[in-house]
Amino acid sequence: MKVAQKEESKISNNIWEVALEQLSLVAKKMNLDKNIHEILKSPKRILEVSFPVKMDNGTIKVFTGYRVQHNTARGPAKGGIRYHPDVTLDEVKALAMWMTWKCAVVAIPYGGAKGGVICNPKEMSLGELERLTRRYASEISIIIGPERDIPAPDVYTNPQVMAWIMDTYSMNKGYSVPGVVTGKPISIGGSEGRNEATARGCVYIIEEAVKNLKISLKGVKAVVQGFGNAGSIAADLLEKEGCRVIAVSDSKGGIYDENGLDISKLLNYKKETGTVAGYNQSKKITNEELLELPCDILVPAALENVITKKNANHIKAKIIAEAANGPTTPEADEMLFKNKVMILPDILANAGGVTVSYFEWIQDLQANFWNEEQVNNKLKEIMTKAFRSVLEISQKYKCDMRTAAYILAVGRVAEAINLRGIFP
Repeated sequence: MKVAQKEESKISNNIWEVALEQLSLVAKKMNLDKNIHEILKSPKRILEVSFPVKMDNGTIKVFTGYRVQHNTARGPAKGGIRYHPDVTLDEVKALAMWMTWKCAVVAIPYGGAKGGVICNPKEMSLGELERLTRRYASEISIIIGPERDIPAPDVYTNPQVMAWIMDTYSMNKGYSVPGVVTGKPISIGGSEGRNEATARGCVYIIEEAVKNLKISLKGVKAVVQGFGNAGSIAADLLEKEGCRVIAVSDSKGGIYDENGLDISKLLNYKKETGTVAGYNQSKKITNEELLELPCDILVPAALENVITKKNANHIKAKIIAEAANGPTTPEADEMLFKNKVMILPDILANAGGVTVSYFEWIQDLQANFWNEEQVNNKLKEIMTKAFRSVLEISQKYKCDMRTAAYILAVGRVAEAINLRGIFP
């Protein structure tokens, strides 16, 4: 069974309809109570704000932003804020729902939320971004807070943006509130290990998958599409675990070396040039060709919908670990499952980021901070347990790992709703 909703040709029509259909298919598979299903189909709270920002040239521009809280049955809402010209309310609603499932899969006590502002940060100065951020933070401050909803970085936002949000919220409260956001700079309450968390969590899941397949990471061939934060760190960690990383890519192209790339040298090259393309100790390869290379582990860490019905049957990897959100389309999911490819779904494989965000929140609330080794050990414990729970459900229902992850997540949220009941 596939956990998705539309035919591939229609899948881009409405991302919120995609999320709803995923929920419907899983609800049917697990015989979810119809009343619980009805509750989960609607976000708990939607806030849309329009706010003026003074631009550097003296003009006033009005921006639109959103903050959506999908469900808080298991705890405060949690989810990133993105700045992008294509942000829509339906996109934010879908992402909030998916955050609910992601938090539930790894059993951290959060519900799902998401935020976004329609803007093009690439065309804005640092001062304009700060003014936009502070005004947006003020507008959504009525529904966020360390006990209510904790934002984090997402597309085109970063630790500096989180610092501005924290400061704005704190100024309105009259005292410092570091727990209102995660993904902050370490100097103002951020966590050790947060920058590497998404990639590290993904590698922990890969380690468990290869154990299940009774193979070793030593010497296996790995391919990584996307050499940004998650992809580059994942490649580096896989190499340190003994993998032979034979190909990587970014938006400008890819490189390939059957004998294995030197990731440390490649990281320096990317830092100097801004791309992996042109690295002289390798062969040139396209992003499309990279996905179909003979390998053991494929890590899509870039864009959504890169593995489709057109290329699914040409993929030769034994394991696909989704460090990116939504890299595999529903029809491709079904084809890969039939081909006995183990897909480690995004709501499991890239949940390391939100897990360490949870650690950051705990540290802020307690004013007691952990070292990186403590963070990584706790992360491994949670990711390992989550993988085993998903695998057990996969075997019980004889379904793919994505469907199993959704069954686990929806089941946990449903249990919380049942236990809490409806007030009044």
